[in-house]
Amino acid sequence: MSKKVQNTVPVFKKKPEVVFQPRTAAGFQGGIAQIVGAIRPSLGPLPRIVAIDRMTAGRSSPELLDSGGIISRRIIELPNWDENAGAMFVRGSLWNLYDRIGDGVATSAVLFQSIFDQGLQYIAAGGNGMILRRYLEQGLEAILEKMDEMTFPISGPEALTGVAKTVCHDHEMAAALGEIISIVGEYGILDIRAGHGRNLYREFVEGSYWDGGLANPKLIWDTTRSRTDFHEAAILVSDLDIEDPQEFLHIIRAALQAQVSHLVVMATRFSEEVQGLMFQSKTNDKIKIIGVKVPGMRSDVQKAAMEDIAALTGASPLFKAAGESLALVTPERLGRARRIWANMDHLGIVNGKGMPRQLREHVAKLRVAFNKVTKTEERQALQDRIGRLSGGAAALEVGGVTETEIETRKEMASRTADAVRGAAREGVLPGGGTTLLACRDIVDQTFQDQTNVDARAAHRILRKALAVPFRTILTNCGYDHGAILSRVDAAGTGYGFDVVKGEVCEMVPAGILDVAAVQRRAVINAIKGAALALTIDVIVHRKNPPVDSLPESPGK
Repeated sequence: MSKKVQNTVPVFKKKPEVVFQPRTAAGFQGGIAQIVGAIRPSLGPLPRIVAIDRMTAGRSSPELLDSGGIISRRIIELPNWDENAGAMFVRGSLWNLYDRIGDGVATSAVLFQSIFDQGLQYIAAGGNGMILRRYLEQGLEAILEKMDEMTFPISGPEALTGVAKTVCHDHEMAAALGEIISIVGEYGILDIRAGHGRNLYREFVEGSYWDGGLANPKLIWDTTRSRTDFHEAAILVSDLDIEDPQEFLHIIRAALQAQVSHLVVMATRFSEEVQGLMFQSKTNDKIKIIGVKVPGMRSDVQKAAMEDIAALTGASPLFKAAGESLALVTPERLGRARRIWANMDHLGIVNGKGMPRQLREHVAKLRVAFNKVTKTEERQALQDRIGRLSGGAAALEVGGVTETEIETRKEMASRTADAVRGAAREGVLPGGGTTLLACRDIVDQTFQDQTNVDARAAHRILRKALAVPFRTILTNCGYDHGAILSRVDAAGTGYGFDVVKGEVCEMVPAGILDVAAVQRRAVINAIKGAALALTIDVIVHRKNPPVDSLPESPGK
């Protein structure tokens, strides 16, 4: 069964208007219902499909999606402007969750709608939205504490494969990603590529590698493999321009003094004369030299790469911005590695010989920074840096029948890999909506002594909402959620319902798990977002922009 969403931009004019209650609440509720109604089918291991009309000219077949984040992103405007305000409010909240975490959107969406609809009924009956918001957020703190108590660590390919299955519902992909993450680690480099044929193919890469590569194709000494390998090599790390052959000779003398027979020189630019000296070194019995480009295009990316390579190999980098020059090169500034390889696109280092303690301290600082940043691009960059220094890297080639299928599977693999990494880093929870069911008890305890009507309302709202994801999963899979919920409650803590096998069971032994970080963020997103939406009393509509400036459909 599928649901079809019209992905079009309205072209009618919009007049400036200030909208007050109760029209504000009705508009918000209608818009939220439409967005969540489109996302709801995607929750669970047997998701239904949402078909969205494409905006690309000449392609009539709809886009078939089961990702709540992408579905929300594809709905870019509703024809009713009051409803559009509510729809865009929840859409922004859900897309931010997807962009940061990569999953949990459907859970957050159904929680959000339940809390908002119940809260709206209470406010319409005379309740105070601002006070209700404070009690809802108080309940949130208790729920998060309970989730922390229930979180447990996870490791090993079987357990990680189980987590992957809850995200991608593809056994082959889940098994591949579970194996890869268990080997390369939660921060390891994973390159997901379009493959050939219909199957998945995985390859593990020894050591660490960066974008960059050889300065000249003539430096490829192994033409069969299109690369150059140096064993027991030294490396000079710099972002300088090396133009004077005499300066380059100074580097060679420092390397010979250090008894180096294979040297890799990193720089921004090499003159033709300097490159000529490197070509000649191929036949030199004492020292062989290649030049590689500084990884990255931006100065901040280059600086980060140089710092990481220095920590891995024990080199002391030379920075142009610091006014350093090749005259400062000494044997002590050179880094060492068991093997350094380079082709025209990449530089690889295997078993760097830097000081282990300094490398651990460097990685620890990167981990602290990773936990602090919130922007997706910055988190990804830090994750890649930690992965390189941890020495784990792999490639996953994703196949398919059509180009569209391959791109869809690549996106799913990327999203699943992020979720599995999160599980390895921050632990997991019992899945299938059972964790939120278990949190009803802590909500009861939090509000048991409250006599305030707003507090009692928050209690009822949260208790009912926490069962909605579980009920939605069962409904999407074709089960009667009322009867099954009673059986699960009677079974006790830790029990849930396996919708694939159709039986009540313990979630953890059955391998039905959720990523703790995803579930925490989904709950925070839903409760805080809905509580804030309940305090919105006025909508201000601005004049419609010119038709030719209306936005196109955003990308993924």
